Amino acid sequence: MIREETNVNDTLPVVAVVDDEASVCRAMERLLRSAGFAVVTFDSGPALLDFLESREVDCVMLDLNMPHMSGIDLQRRLRDSGKDVPVVVVTGHDTPDSHRRVMDGGAVAYLRKPADEQLLIEAVMSGIGPGRQ
Repeated sequence: MIREETNVNDTLPVVAVVDDEASVCRAMERLLRSAGFAVVTFDSGPALLDFLESREVDCVMLDLNMPHMSGIDLQRRLRDSGKDVPVVVVTGHDTPDSHRRVMDGGAVAYLRKPADEQLLIEAVMSGIGPGRQ
């Protein structure tokens, strides 16, 4: 389910936030909107994948531990689908194995909750690249 779709237009870079905790999605949305991004939030990986069948995003920020589909599985599905979208992982359950798997899977950044706001914004900007910011 899409929680919110705000400011999604052709001029702002669009960041998809995927986290099963509504409070995290709200906080990330506020932060990213204040940094000049359009934001769509999702409570699961399958909801994001459904959305991407007809829309595009410039970056995906996701949690690792979610019901229905883990963040690592979502990252793999995005890569396998041919969607060339940068992924920023923000997790509260950091392990050396998850860090290795996420980075080996091509993530732009792997951050631990609670992540520094400036680091989050920089990670998203790095993923999007200068041509779309």
